[in-house]
Amino acid sequence: MHIQLLLLGKTRRPEIRALIEDYVTRIKRFSEIEVRELREDSPAAFRKLSVPDGATVALLDAAGKKYDSAQFAGWIGGCRDRGVRDIVFLCGGAEGFPEALTKRATARLSLSPLTFSHELARVMLVEQMYRAFTMLAGHPYAK
Repeated sequence: MHIQLLLLGKTRRPEIRALIEDYVTRIKRFSEIEVRELREDSPAAFRKLSVPDGATVALLDAAGKKYDSAQFAGWIGGCRDRGVRDIVFLCGGAEGFPEALTKRATARLSLSPLTFSHELARVMLVEQMYRAFTMLAGHPYAK
């Protein structure tokens, strides 16, 4: 399985960037993963963006489905077990993603009923992804 994280806007705080990079490195033990930061003010970047055909596209959305960690791991495991080759996570800024891209979403996920900065939400997403993979592999991290 190949995972893409499409992040709208740059992660500016170095400590947040370091956390994201750390979890992405950990996730690579379980799955291919690619992080792409898109410029918020660049329609050209969206036109060049390629989402693989048949990909599961998960939009982070406050109104999306709420999972606990075990359910999220089950969702990722279900995608894997159904033979999903690509999962694309869309993590927007304060204004979200353009409508043309959000219409491609096949799933809408909420990280929490609380509101977080988009940079902190990115860390939470990759941490939960790593936790999910460790749960699926039977590692003790998730406890």
